[in-house]
Amino acid sequence: MGDFLGTINRVPGVKARFLTRVAGVEVDTDRFATVERLEPFHRQAVEEMGFGWDGCWRAEQVHGAEIKRVDKGDEAFIVDGVDGLITNDLGVMLGIYVADCGAVYIADKETGAIGLLHSGKKGTELGILGKALKMMGTEFGTKPEDVSVVLAPCIRPPAYEVDFASEIRSQAREAGVKDEHFNDCGICTSEDTEIYYSYRMEKGATGRMLALLGKYE
Repeated sequence: MGDFLGTINRVPGVKARFLTRVAGVEVDTDRFATVERLEPFHRQAVEEMGFGWDGCWRAEQVHGAEIKRVDKGDEAFIVDGVDGLITNDLGVMLGIYVADCGAVYIADKETGAIGLLHSGKKGTELGILGKALKMMGTEFGTKPEDVSVVLAPCIRPPAYEVDFASEIRSQAREAGVKDEHFNDCGICTSEDTEIYYSYRMEKGATGRMLALLGKYE
């Protein structure tokens, strides 16, 4: 899964994947227990991409708009209180879990900087994409016109009353991302629960998909 990530994967030095439902893995309303059961499959995918699980940083995801810069050196962990991660270090993998919310991939073809965001209803309302682009500008010299942005599968109307996917596109444009550099995959997670986890359709008893974005050495 991940043909929609072509624009990201064409950025030199960048690798991206989107991991969907894993058949046969038990899911329930305990997010942490379910993610733990999924971890061996997620770990394998990270290793197949040429990275180590100890280099895969993940955000806690509290439905906010806080973003953390992560750097190579310390062993990766789940970063408390944030919904976005950015880096410009080789060998670093970023990860975001989703089950209806949008995973937003950012790759700067000029500086090589990358970012990965959890942008659902709340994060979109708080403008996490615009905030991430500003932070990448401050930290790495990123210019919005140089980035490729991709929105992964997420829930959409009529399955969900808020069209945050459309708002993410609008915010990208307002921030200076070129229309031709923004790719919304257009997939609604509610449409096929054999492929996607959907918190709303499965009434909370669901797993988590994993968006991955890394800079390889």
